[in-house]
Amino acid sequence: MAEQRSASTVATGPPVPTVPSWGRRRVLLLNATFEPLTALPLRRAVVLVVCGKAEVVHGDPTGIVMHSATSSVEIPSVIRLSNYVRVPYRGRVPLTRAGLMHRDRYRCAYCGGRAETIDHVVPRSRGGPHTWQNCVASCAKCNHKKADKLLSELGWRLRVVPAAPRGPHWRLLAGVADADPLWLPYLGEPAA
Repeated sequence: MAEQRSASTVATGPPVPTVPSWGRRRVLLLNATFEPLTALPLRRAVVLVVCGKAEVVHGDPTGIVMHSATSSVEIPSVIRLSNYVRVPYRGRVPLTRAGLMHRDRYRCAYCGGRAETIDHVVPRSRGGPHTWQNCVASCAKCNHKKADKLLSELGWRLRVVPAAPRGPHWRLLAGVADADPLWLPYLGEPAA
């Protein structure tokens, strides 16, 4: 019986690269003017490229290519629309957990450690609003110690004064937890 198991588990050739999950992988969509618009699911991005509505600006760093019966498409990381799309002006960046963590660079506003939670500087129980100026990233230890107290009661100070983020890339990053490093030149952030 053991001989049968070992024979069936032996690989019969080089491993075949797998295509990333359709649901999890995101692709940066740029307007025709290279202005960032949104992060699309991989499947939608491939459909736009195949239909000729967009072109691949940067392919996936792994170099994976998808094949169909009649064509091949490079898995994209960044695509650009063929025609310009007018985008209505949106003044405010929505407050999301991912956006707040990105703004604070995943660092606790109180001790500087790794942040895991969100904290209201003026607690909601004391009338504190749920805004960019009152919310900060926090480690679980500091969040638990602070509880529903004010900073003045604890003698604590914020490392950085929280403010609402600005710029078009913030709307995009507020909803995307894991942005591809190839996106940074198009988002107006310095390359790391």
